[in-house]
Parts: sequence; structure tokens; C-alpha cells
Amino acid sequence: MRFDVAIVGAGVVGCAIARELTRYRLTVALCEREVEVGLGTSKANSGIIHGGHRAPHGTLKAATEWRGNQLWSDMARDLPFGFARIGDLTVAFDDDDVAYLQRLLEQGRRRGVTGLEMWDAERLRREEPNLSQDIVAALHAPSSGVVNPYEACFALAESAVRNGLELRTETTVTGIERGADGFAIATDRGTLHARFVVNAAGVFGDELARMVGAEEAGLRFRKGEEYLLDKRLVGFVTRVTFPCPSPTSKGILVTPTYDGTLMVGPTATWSEADDITTTAAGAEEVFDGARRLVPGISERDCIAEFAGVRAVAADEDFTIGHTSVPGFLNVIGIQSPGLTAAPAIALDVIDLLAEAGLALEVRDDFVPTIDAPLRFAELDPDEQARAVRGDPRFGRIACRCELVTEGEVLDAIARGARTMDGVKFRTRAGMGRCQGGFCAWRCLRLLANSQDVDVSAITKRGGRSWIALPRRDDHAATEVEHA
Repeated sequence: MRFDVAIVGAGVVGCAIARELTRYRLTVALCEREVEVGLGTSKANSGIIHGGHRAPHGTLKAATEWRGNQLWSDMARDLPFGFARIGDLTVAFDDDDVAYLQRLLEQGRRRGVTGLEMWDAERLRREEPNLSQDIVAALHAPSSGVVNPYEACFALAESAVRNGLELRTETTVTGIERGADGFAIATDRGTLHARFVVNAAGVFGDELARMVGAEEAGLRFRKGEEYLLDKRLVGFVTRVTFPCPSPTSKGILVTPTYDGTLMVGPTATWSEADDITTTAAGAEEVFDGARRLVPGISERDCIAEFAGVRAVAADEDFTIGHTSVPGFLNVIGIQSPGLTAAPAIALDVIDLLAEAGLALEVRDDFVPTIDAPLRFAELDPDEQARAVRGDPRFGRIACRCELVTEGEVLDAIARGARTMDGVKFRTRAGMGRCQGGFCAWRCLRLLANSQDVDVSAITKRGGRSWIALPRRDDHAATEVEHA
């Protein structure tokens, strides 16, 4: 099939671009190598919508951070994903830190960031009593927020598909050729043709550019380890809390997630593109840094850990723009604050495509909203009773820790979940204290039944990440092989 635009990479940036393009009378394809959208860098980050005042002056990061911050409110009105403006604090331990905060305050005001305010130690103790007594001042940014980034990816993709996007998951691009009338994009599932290609391939961005002879960004890879804490600490800290940063990292943060639990991290170490391991050294660095901000935090409260890899361009900035290959756009090197900037980047890409000759005719039938999934745990008792009367599957609990029902799991499957992570990130089943110890088997069975396969065919996140071994007859002489 021939498309006007093909996007490669279904992280938050690729999904945001796809949704914006479906506002116009265009044929659009989105290719993603993973089994579901948002399973790369976009799921494994701190989930922070930055306040707009941090990115270095004169960079693409700075040009998109504050605009992106504001656009998240618009997206959250239309789409069902967790988003809240809880504010952030950048804290100072000495006079040098205070001087840095003053510079940050002035930079933010020059950019039009609203609400920035310096807090003294007394105000800080009153607002956040569990922060370190060694902190002498803080810069408060009420514009900052937190988001469930995986939910945002799912919602953006679902909205785009509703408006005509062709989403191709489990589709790896193996080659791209430029012809007289556009591009032939070879994949492991056949070839598609497009007039324009948007390279939003994350850690594979340089590899994709190389296929067509376009400029690369000199990508290297920086791993960040994050540690999630038990819900007993909900409310212990109510704002995202930053130390003053280093040249390569914003430091170890304490982040109240949208769902209330605290997350600490990330580290910032050079790695391979596929290295998502967590380490003893990383845990030590994270908890030492977190305790410097919040002394009451302990490793004993850790219930989960994960790592994500950021693609870092040679100049440490975003690489967004035309290339020497007409019609091929690079949107790569999208590290922090890339999540914040994503909706602004999407609008900029629309402008770049128009500059390159893409005709943009606005549709009058674009549907900006999708229905929100039912969240049983958020209902009051009367609403829960009505839900169960309407569908008894909402009366069967699948995940006790997070009070997720069988009805919610089945709704997630209907919306596109094909893996255990797909269910988890749509419903929170498996995100609680037991980390799937009780609900995993229930979710496995529901996924297997929906796909008419054995539970041994269901994976955690695609590929070879199987969870259950195939059942074997005691008298069988052969082993079951997975394709």
C-alpha cells in the first residue's frame, strides 16, 4: 500500500506525530518493531512533564519544552491517560546552589514560564516536611506535572487509529530506498511505499538514517535505572524533587507518580542500546541520592526496578529537521525533556512536512476524543455496584493489590493489549506490592483465551519473553518448540 507519510517508531513522539497527521486528509502508517506501542524509552522514564525553565538556552530542547508543557493539558482533556500538575522543587544545599536557582528562575521568566517562585527553608519545611533539613532553599515550579507515559502512548495511538492511521506493530524496517515518487520501505512483513518518511526510531535512529544515506546524529546511549517504592509512602513527598543538576543529568530525583507511589532515580551511565539491566551499583547510587533529598526513604520499600535507555545526540540536543535526502525527516536524539516536548515536536514536524511539499487539508470529521476505560478502584461503592450489575466481570477481581477487575483486563485486551506488559500498563494489574504474584496467572489466562492460544504463547513484552512453559504429556518424547 502507498501512504503519504510513514513514521518509524511508536514511542510517545512517533504516536504524537501520527495523531497530529490524522487531523488532515492523508494516508499515514506507523511502524513499530515491538509488539505494542510505547514499549521502549517511552515507558521507562520518570514520567515528568518539566516546567519549561530547565533546558539550556538556544537549544531545540528549550524551544519545545515550555510549548510542550502547555500542550499536555489540551491532550489530557481529550484523551484518557494519567496526568496531573503537581509542581516541582529544585532544591539548594549551599550558596552555589542558591545562585544556580536564581539563574534558573530568571531563565524561566524570560521564556514566559508562569508561577516560578523561590522558597526559603521555612516555607519548604511547611510544604514538604519530609525533605532534608540540610536544604536551605528551593525553586518551586507549579507548571510541572507527572504523566503515565505508557498510557499516553496507548491513548495517542488509539486516537490515531480511530482517525484512520494504519498501525503496524511487530514490524522491523530492514531497508529504505529513495525513488522518483517517494520511498520503498522494506520490513520483515513486506514493503510499504510513502512519499515522506519520519524517522522517530529512538535508539535505532542513526541506523534508520544510514539505510537511506541521510545524516546521522552521532547517537550514544545513556541508561537510567529507576526504583519504585511501596504505596505506604504515598503522600510522603507531594512534588517532584530535583537536586541541582550535573552536566549530564538532572540528578537523582524523588518523583510522586500519577498514581501516588514514589519513584527514585534515574542514574545516567553510558550503555549499549539494548542494556536495560539494573545493577547493585545503580541501586546504591539511586538510594544514596534519594536519601540526600528525603532521608526517610529506604531500600526496604522498593517493590520494583527497571531501566530505560535514552538516545543522546553528539551535541546533547534534539535532532529534528530535514536531511540531505528530500522527504526524509530526522526526529531523533529525543532524550529529556523529550516526553514534555513531544506534542510540540509533533506540531513542528507537521510544519516541516508542509515545507517539504506535503499538502495539508484539514479534515472536518476528525474525532479528538476516545472513551476512557472504567477504573473500578476509582469508583464509589454505588458506582461499583452499578458496574457489576451491568457486567458481572467487573465483580471478579483479577489483581487484589490494585483492585483491578477481570472486566478491566478484558477491556484492555479489546483496546489492543497482547502482552502481560500491555495489560499491566493499561490497568495497573501487576503493579502493586506483590508485583503480579497473585494476578499474573489470571491475566495470562485471559490473554490466552482472547488469542485462542496456550498460556505458554503469551509473553511479558513480545519476543522471547515467555512466562509459562508449555505443558508436556508425561509420555511425550518430543519437546515443544517455540517459533
